[in-house]
Amino acid sequence: MKKAIFPGSFDPFTVGHMDILKRACQLFDEVIVCVIPNPAKNPMFTAEERAAHIKRAIDGEGITNAGSACYSGLTVDCAKSLCANYIVRGLRSYADFEFETGMEYFNKRLAPQVQTVYLACDSAHIHISSSAVRELIEHNVDIGAMVPREIYESIRERLTNNEQ
Repeated sequence: MKKAIFPGSFDPFTVGHMDILKRACQLFDEVIVCVIPNPAKNPMFTAEERAAHIKRAIDGEGITNAGSACYSGLTVDCAKSLCANYIVRGLRSYADFEFETGMEYFNKRLAPQVQTVYLACDSAHIHISSSAVRELIEHNVDIGAMVPREIYESIRERLTNNEQ
């Protein structure tokens, strides 16, 4: 069985992430979207909330060979703990490629059996990043076209509760 993880902070999970996940699910028997906290970022949602959002988005798309989980630690340790031999990474730009290949070299040293697979972002989503979505949210811009509808409702609820 070919099992992969799709790691990231996913704050929030975007339609670009969903596109990468859907294509990864065509390549692998199982894909686990792993929310791995990034201490350098100030998240809008907890890791558990993000994993729940992702699960709702997966269910909403009818994807049957994917799931979500939280993991705190190194990505390769996450892959090993879930018995996954592949790490899926989405690329929007050459800068992403440079960063990701650097990480791949470290991951290969730590876990040579774990392969990294890169999927290029669909051109329709190339401008969408979680950080850009968070910035748009801060300026009250509608982000409905940038996140799965299940997550959009949760974000709207959070913003409404924070404004009160």
